Amino acid sequence: MIDIHDLEITLGHKNIIKKVDVHVGENEFVGLIGPNGSGKSTMLKAVYRVISKYEGDIMVMGDELKRMTIHESALRTSVVPQHTYSPFDFKVIDVVLMGRSPHKKSMEFDNAEDRAIATEALKKVDMFEFADRSFFTLSGGEQQRIVLARAMAQQTPCMMLDEPTNHLDIKYQLQLMDVVKSLGLTVLAALHDLNIAAEYCDKLYLLKNGEVYAYGTPEEVLTPKNIMAVYGAEAIVTRSSNTGFLHIEYVSNHAKTARGEKTRPGWKEPRFFKTRTASADAVGSRRPGRPPGAFVLIAF
Repeated sequence: MIDIHDLEITLGHKNIIKKVDVHVGENEFVGLIGPNGSGKSTMLKAVYRVISKYEGDIMVMGDELKRMTIHESALRTSVVPQHTYSPFDFKVIDVVLMGRSPHKKSMEFDNAEDRAIATEALKKVDMFEFADRSFFTLSGGEQQRIVLARAMAQQTPCMMLDEPTNHLDIKYQLQLMDVVKSLGLTVLAALHDLNIAAEYCDKLYLLKNGEVYAYGTPEEVLTPKNIMAVYGAEAIVTRSSNTGFLHIEYVSNHAKTARGEKTRPGWKEPRFFKTRTASADAVGSRRPGRPPGAFVLIAF
């Protein structure tokens, strides 16, 4: 459904994407993961035509993207971008109805079917009661859910998600991903949260400095070795007994200090100071008879 071959993107004088190949099969949910600056969003922007200057080939449903009109690509691919900007305010229902535009002729008005599709999309993202609200009055997370509803109303076989859960509370992060997964579409998503990627993605591309460092199933890609090599973070990867999916737990220097491990060159044993809350007494005093106070851990 989506095939990217030898993709190279240069912005200014910097080569952001370097000869990357990506394949997304029909009804597959494929994630692009990697640290900030690795090229996830840049690659997606080429697929949904925000970036038009690139080398290589992007094929969508067997046709070359560069040869498609905007209208043709809009019938095949919808997008939930990382940021949404609008110079004008609209009612929420009107924003969602914009997703019907590729299906309309010039100057054709929305009909009952369009409104039914938009209403159903709002219900799926739990925003139906906001239909007549001003889009500008919504929080960032609420706006993101409306943008997803607009993409759903577009009814395309492919969907692009550019870090879609960034502004959402945990409940709505899971709800958004559940809704997209339930649609059974061909999805290419740039994701920041590795636990969400592990649960929802069929395949993952792990990017480092604009190149594919690892590719495969979540089990093949999300290894402690790969996470350390790409993110520079120590991780413990287990399979949750509750969900059955991989769970990534990160080990911070704070955690190591708390359990008594030496974490870096020049590490010193932590010093404990005893103080009394809201007291002018000298910090660190341990004179006999002083009431018990709170211990503060300070590592130098």
